[in-house]
Amino acid sequence: MDRKWLTVLLNTLVVASGFGTMHMLEKFKDAVLVHYGISVGAMGYQQTAFVVGLFVAFLLGGTGLFKGSFKRSVALIMSFAAIPQFIIPFLGNWWLVVLLRFFQGFIVALIAVFSNQVGRLFLAERPFAKGVILSGIFWGGMYGILLARWSSGTYSGWKSVEMAFLISAVVMYAVLALWWFFVEDFEIPRQGRSGGSINVWKLPFTWVFGFTFFPALWIIFTLGSFTLHNVRFSQEQVANLVMALEISMGLWSILMGYTGYRLSLRNTTSRGLFRAIVNVMTFSYVITFLGIFVVWKAISANDYTLALLGIAITGIVQGTGPAFWTTAPAAYPKEVYPEASFALGLISNSANAVAPNVMFVLVNGVATGMVIYLFMAVMGILLLIASSRMKLPVEVLP
Repeated sequence: MDRKWLTVLLNTLVVASGFGTMHMLEKFKDAVLVHYGISVGAMGYQQTAFVVGLFVAFLLGGTGLFKGSFKRSVALIMSFAAIPQFIIPFLGNWWLVVLLRFFQGFIVALIAVFSNQVGRLFLAERPFAKGVILSGIFWGGMYGILLARWSSGTYSGWKSVEMAFLISAVVMYAVLALWWFFVEDFEIPRQGRSGGSINVWKLPFTWVFGFTFFPALWIIFTLGSFTLHNVRFSQEQVANLVMALEISMGLWSILMGYTGYRLSLRNTTSRGLFRAIVNVMTFSYVITFLGIFVVWKAISANDYTLALLGIAITGIVQGTGPAFWTTAPAAYPKEVYPEASFALGLISNSANAVAPNVMFVLVNGVATGMVIYLFMAVMGILLLIASSRMKLPVEVLP
């Protein structure tokens, strides 16, 4: 196998093992409630903390924390997820668990760091490589759920939590060790060209394009829970729907990444690569818009089969991800695109800090919630049209 594509597959394994932490604790809900003596409402804070951590990770990307040695940065990010996995089962204070879940959210910084690497290794193939890597988020979600299910069936009480968390922590470091052995290191610049004279935050393009992914993340992080709160399915059907959403987004990530690659081959200039990015994201939003109508109908009719179909279609919203995360290497000068990756990530991931709370308030208003989702898809398309008419930073900066 080509060493570059071996690197992509290893990156995907790293992402999958790290994101296995995303929903795992929720799958032990009954055990957690009994062990800590907390309410269902207090239980929800751990997932809120994780999501806020996703946002803060990109804020820290503007510092030197995830810069310098690429391999060291990946190891540090993985440790933010793995070390809490070792500790959480043995903590007696629930609010310390919530704090550690916040740090586990830093795992998302892998996405921006791997974008720097993909930008160095590939040109037209960038969206495809990134699509494969991003699919690891959803394979990781499935892995975490299945590991929790296995542990619950094999062990009883709190022992099941301990075993699942310890196994997942060991797996993370085992995968990291394998990745470390095969992957080459490089330096992620700590500042931009000319001592940091180029400030990506002062470029209008950064803000406009950064928000093109905001609607996608709003949908990705809330549609599943919103749907499940408003249907009356059996426990088995709910589990199947969750798995269907993870599989759908994982497959769409790869498929739309490959589509972006084929479009990129037509013109490998910065403008040509960016045009392919915009086309892939726009198409994904258009199909997402249609899929949301199917989900809406499924919720209204409490139709399980229709819900599966709607989730499978709407999962294409993740098709925006591979294109978005290859924008920095295509649109910014080489010296600053690592910084641009974190800037675009911070702007887009502000959805993580806003969307769950807004949709929670609207959880009983199905029509209002679905209109918001439709609006998000339209907003994404409009922002893409606006950004496509702007000069790229690489076209205007000296």
